[in-house]
Amino acid sequence: MEIIDTHCHLDGEEYNDDRAEVIARAVEAGVMQMFVPAIDLPSSRRIIELCQEYSGTLYPMVGLHPEEVRADWREVLQEIRQLLPTSGTGGGGGLIAIGEVGLDFYWSREFEQEQMLAFEEQVRWSIETRLPLMIHCRKAQNEMVAILKRYQDDLPGGVFHCFTGNEIEAQQLLEFPRFVLGIGGVSTFKKSHLPEVLPAVVPLDRIVLETDSPYMAPVPHRGQRNEPAFVVQVLARLAQAYGISEEEMADRTNENVARVFFSE
Repeated sequence: MEIIDTHCHLDGEEYNDDRAEVIARAVEAGVMQMFVPAIDLPSSRRIIELCQEYSGTLYPMVGLHPEEVRADWREVLQEIRQLLPTSGTGGGGGLIAIGEVGLDFYWSREFEQEQMLAFEEQVRWSIETRLPLMIHCRKAQNEMVAILKRYQDDLPGGVFHCFTGNEIEAQQLLEFPRFVLGIGGVSTFKKSHLPEVLPAVVPLDRIVLETDSPYMAPVPHRGQRNEPAFVVQVLARLAQAYGISEEEMADRTNENVARVFFSE
């Protein structure tokens, strides 16, 4: 059984002492592909190099995370744009997506307008390059949806990363037919409503697995540093929730990954 972790920050300093071992543990657990999102210009460059080192196992994205948006966002995006392929060429340089991008008003709205402008610019990159989006959204779903609707017909697709919402929020996101929901460790938490929400409204062809390592480790590793090998706990919990085997859950989510990230 092969599994894909569609979102893990393996370039982070949390792995500086044992990154090779973390990747090896993931592969041993059956996690044969790991997708690595960027958060800013330095991480975008760093991730491309890291994924070249582990070509065929790690796959890079580049982008500006909403929490990293500052007054200089235009200059930063100009630099990140240079890392992307030219218009309409798909994943040049091994890039598989634009991310992690989006909106986050959880802690502060200080750069609210800048966040929305930066997100919209990167949405346009997705259309130009035909690379899917890896979208982070926290306390900003209405604003995010409003921006995406302007480009809905032209978007190649993507992932709504770290979905933890309710049935109404899920249905709103499912209105974007080429997008899927990224489900991670929160689904294993005792008080999580995801095991009920997802089977009720989200078809199996609309979810992918993720860890968001090193954050939000699933049970029984909650509170520890997360790592891609732990995505097997997410897989097991979702298989249980949907009433299918773990093998079928792996196959179905892998098919979804192939459709979103690797279809022509």
